[in-house]
Amino acid sequence: MTVQTPPSKARITAIGTYVPDKILTNADLEQLVDTSDEWIVQRTGIKERHITAEHEFTSHLSIKAVERLRETYKTSLDDVDFIITSTTTPDYSFPTVSCRIQEHFGMEQTGAIDLNATCAGFAYALHLANGMISAGLHRKILVVAGETMSKITDYTDRSTCILFGDGAGAVLVEATPEAEAEWPGFESFILGTNGSGGIHVYRTGLSDQMNGEPLEGKGKIVQNGREVFKWAVRTVTAGIEQLLEQAGLAREDIDWFVPHSANLRMIESICEKADLPLAKTLQSVQDMGNTSSASIPLALQAGIDEGRLKYGDRVLVYGFGSGLTHAGLILRWAVPDLPQS
Repeated sequence: MTVQTPPSKARITAIGTYVPDKILTNADLEQLVDTSDEWIVQRTGIKERHITAEHEFTSHLSIKAVERLRETYKTSLDDVDFIITSTTTPDYSFPTVSCRIQEHFGMEQTGAIDLNATCAGFAYALHLANGMISAGLHRKILVVAGETMSKITDYTDRSTCILFGDGAGAVLVEATPEAEAEWPGFESFILGTNGSGGIHVYRTGLSDQMNGEPLEGKGKIVQNGREVFKWAVRTVTAGIEQLLEQAGLAREDIDWFVPHSANLRMIESICEKADLPLAKTLQSVQDMGNTSSASIPLALQAGIDEGRLKYGDRVLVYGFGSGLTHAGLILRWAVPDLPQS
């Protein structure tokens, strides 16, 4: 779905991320399945990924990401009035990860929900936060994306176990004071779903069949990588065109393209077909693997750490994944630049 975007009254003002200490390298995977560093890098671009400890879960990663946000930007969380957490790997079915975050930080007057749009979840959560603030319903929303994909990965399946890692990212989305509204924080959006493709990437839950077809995996990720690759490249390329048209922008107006970091080869193909330079693309897949909805905030943080992403830059983010679902946004980066050490 793409529509004319109402004026945005929200902007992103702070970011924090976290990945676990443990690293799973391609050499480590060579000891688990029939694979090699050369084979993995050639097909995915991934060199290593961060993996949670046995008793470390999504809420732990998410809380640490929020703590880094608060410490880095010296911001208060006391007046956060809504928490949206994107995750496909919550600690529990309930209580939600958002509720665990609320408890840890003692935010007394806040709503808290978890959202599951798989790898598109962070973009969906940003879209909701912008809409809720622009409508005047809220003023300060904490958006978190946290995933422990290693806990749902089958390490006997070499087609999937080479891909996934764990991590979390958090941003504050705040109401823009009219006196400071030099530009809208969010400029355009696109959302879309192709439910008939859900059979190509799934994880079983209470049901072990879909549309009468038996499912595999026993709670682990099952993916038809070829079909997902083709759908993502085709869909994201078309979505980028619609986002630019809706915002009245040219490709040259985009400072940074930040797609979901699923696979470096997929990102390269999208950039080629969408005519976006790879040099203006931020990604986190090479050193962190596919972290599902956490991959976009991790890529944004990498852009900051590398001195590339700056205040006022125009950013096109695009999430896509199981469902099949996708979401793209064009936004202006309003996080203050930090002094370079």
